[in-house]
Amino acid sequence: MLHLHDTATRQVRELAMREPGKVSIYLCGPTVYAPPHLGHGRQNIVYDVLVRYLRWTGLDVRLVSNVTDIDDQIINRAVAEDRPWQDITTKCERVWFDAQQRLGVARPDDTPHATEYVDEMVTMIGQLVDTGSAYLTDDGVYLSVESVDDYGLLAHQSLDDMLAGGGDRTVFGADGKRHPADFVLWKLAKPDEPSWPSPWGDGRPGWHSECVVMSLDLLGEGFDLHCGGQDLRFPHHENERAQAVALGKTFANHWMHHAFVVDGEGEKMSKSLGNVTNLLDLLDQYDQRVYRMLMLQSHYRSPVKIGEGNVEAAVASLAGLDSFAARADSVPAADPDAEVLSAFRAAMDDDLDTPKATALLFDTVRRANSAIDADDADDADDAVAPSLVAAVHEICTAFGLALGGGDEVPEEILARAAALDQARAAKDYAVADALRAELQDEGWTVETTKSGTTVRR
Repeated sequence: MLHLHDTATRQVRELAMREPGKVSIYLCGPTVYAPPHLGHGRQNIVYDVLVRYLRWTGLDVRLVSNVTDIDDQIINRAVAEDRPWQDITTKCERVWFDAQQRLGVARPDDTPHATEYVDEMVTMIGQLVDTGSAYLTDDGVYLSVESVDDYGLLAHQSLDDMLAGGGDRTVFGADGKRHPADFVLWKLAKPDEPSWPSPWGDGRPGWHSECVVMSLDLLGEGFDLHCGGQDLRFPHHENERAQAVALGKTFANHWMHHAFVVDGEGEKMSKSLGNVTNLLDLLDQYDQRVYRMLMLQSHYRSPVKIGEGNVEAAVASLAGLDSFAARADSVPAADPDAEVLSAFRAAMDDDLDTPKATALLFDTVRRANSAIDADDADDADDAVAPSLVAAVHEICTAFGLALGGGDEVPEEILARAAALDQARAAKDYAVADALRAELQDEGWTVETTKSGTTVRR
């Protein structure tokens, strides 16, 4: 059974299921106002691997991930560029899902949009006002955090501690708030801003309200797992949870948060810090599987630095896997090695330990290669290699890691690889080396074995 670190309890504990055999997951999705960066790519891959693994074990998973298509950042960009805000959200959402597809990330089962749930949010806010948990000010409707007894659970701080701490825990805001930590549920519209009607005046919902309504509507009370980045733990996820608690509803039973992708100075990659690296640039330059390999080799709760060194190491790792897949293509089918799969499950069930599971994958490849060598020499049990090869493919399936290369290799590149082999056969190693260097300079990985030369991005 899968055990995951739970942010609320700060313990690695069993992911309990509300319904046997079914897992309900809510993942905070994109605010669609700019292209995705490497941090977004990490999020997509971490939870794609989680969902794929759960399904690989035989569980029925429903993943809901929202799209925030109305927000201050969207409005600010629309004003700055003198464009309709819907034009920005439509195009950025398309780019987001195109990037996910290129990463090999499966689309969520449900992708609710904030603008589709405004009426439901108005209803929820009205209920909070009616119970005295929310109140009206000159600029909107706010939740009273003092009405939520355990506010600060995910931050592991009391209200007094938050206010005393300052720094990135500073929560002071509008003068009309009853408590500095109170947060906006409904923003009254300013001139020329997009708005919707409400009993308190035209406006739009605050960011923290949309996920409460969507998750409870699509997954129901007490859903199994709420996911997102560490930066969402507080205030966003805490404020989501506070609204549900104030309504007397059972919210998520387990909270999972992944760590940041950081820059060379150890700072989180963030649009606001100006140190964002565009995910699309990485996908244009490298095999789409490279970033997945990088993330698999890093534990989801540990920060990751992305640099030329570990990117090239991931490229080399993939090249080795592809070479193995090509070599093992003629190995007869068999049931996967049971001990390998048992060790794989043990690693993944221990807080999704993908680095340990990836190390097991490469060890199994090494063992399978040795078994194939032994089989070729008629020096081993013929059943060993097939079962190990099958285990490698099972692990890669659970990882969402396709073997056999990335993009199709153009005919002209294949022709140069063939010319390299001809030069080697003629013992013209200077020409062979020159062709190899040419291909590598153009971004191709070149591998030469007894059976010939293969190239891949």
